[in-house]
Amino acid sequence: MVSRSQINGLRVAVLTGGGDCPGLNAAIRSVAKTLMLTANAEIIGIEDGFLGFIERRVRTLSYQECSGIQSLGGTIIGTNNRANPFDYKGKDCSAQVKQYYDELGLDALVVIGGDGSLSIGYELTKLGMNIVGVPKTIDNDLMCTERTFGFDTAVSIVTEAIDRLRTTGQSHKRIMIVETMGRNAGWIALHGGIAGGADSILIPEHPYDIKQVAKVCQERMGALHFSIVVVAEGARPADGDICVRETISDSPEPKRLGGIGEQLKHELSAYVDAEIRATTLGHTQRGGSPTSFDRIFATNLGSYAARLVANQQFNCAVILKGNRLSHVPLERVANKTRFIPDDDLTLQTAVSMGICFGTDALVHPNISTTNEPE
Repeated sequence: MVSRSQINGLRVAVLTGGGDCPGLNAAIRSVAKTLMLTANAEIIGIEDGFLGFIERRVRTLSYQECSGIQSLGGTIIGTNNRANPFDYKGKDCSAQVKQYYDELGLDALVVIGGDGSLSIGYELTKLGMNIVGVPKTIDNDLMCTERTFGFDTAVSIVTEAIDRLRTTGQSHKRIMIVETMGRNAGWIALHGGIAGGADSILIPEHPYDIKQVAKVCQERMGALHFSIVVVAEGARPADGDICVRETISDSPEPKRLGGIGEQLKHELSAYVDAEIRATTLGHTQRGGSPTSFDRIFATNLGSYAARLVANQQFNCAVILKGNRLSHVPLERVANKTRFIPDDDLTLQTAVSMGICFGTDALVHPNISTTNEPE
């Protein structure tokens, strides 16, 4: 039960929304401790994302409770990816969320989430709630920021999986297909595929020609007797649609992608005379302890968000740009997806190395040898 008594410092709530993600607890820890120490703040944890606001389930977070949690996966206050206050079980509950925000006497709300949660946060600012967003998602597809925390951990898990699958592929002379998460953007597949040494990487940004993929697999089977193909869950053939695993009508993201790995296996079998195995990594990419990078990055983001709150700079999201933390209005990140551009450094590197993307749209980039000015 949260005390309604007023304190001399700020009264700030924090919630984690959307899918779970390595680094959430590091961000909670950073937000809470920075505000406690610099603004004498009382920190209110909203349980299970926006559902906690709807069902009035919150609790005060102590300094001790926020200590030593940076290595833990998941989130100590829970999350929920279906509780949209503007459409919860067919009802608009946003007014009661604002009412509870006022009853709690909050000065601000820190929303740690991806595009869905920050889009909801943006809509709540229109009702008069002071909100600061912290970018998290393993998909790395949030607008305006070069990176989100959770991404590095997910890529590390994908890389380790590819390393393990390579040995069994080599032993049995097989084509190994690895399906990654990422929704409609290919960041995880691209980075994990390069780190793991994939021969083909198929991403949503560029529909693939199965004949081109088959050609590379056949060449690899002839030379090295195995091949690794990484495919993002949102990838699709040039003449087909994305694979939808299931549809959940009451979710902010009703279409749940999945199954492209098995589909690709069947497509390739018509062109390549080899054993083919498909592995879907699924939620293993979300769980477990965050990498040291994600722990530090989430901590930096949380501390920056806390300073924004202390300075009464609201209705914005923290971003990373040019290796520096900054912030932009929530409106700029709401309801948008950051796709891989053709001039992305990592994508250009992969193309230059001859990695197959199943398309003629990507060509070897022209590398300028002109020195940058000092």
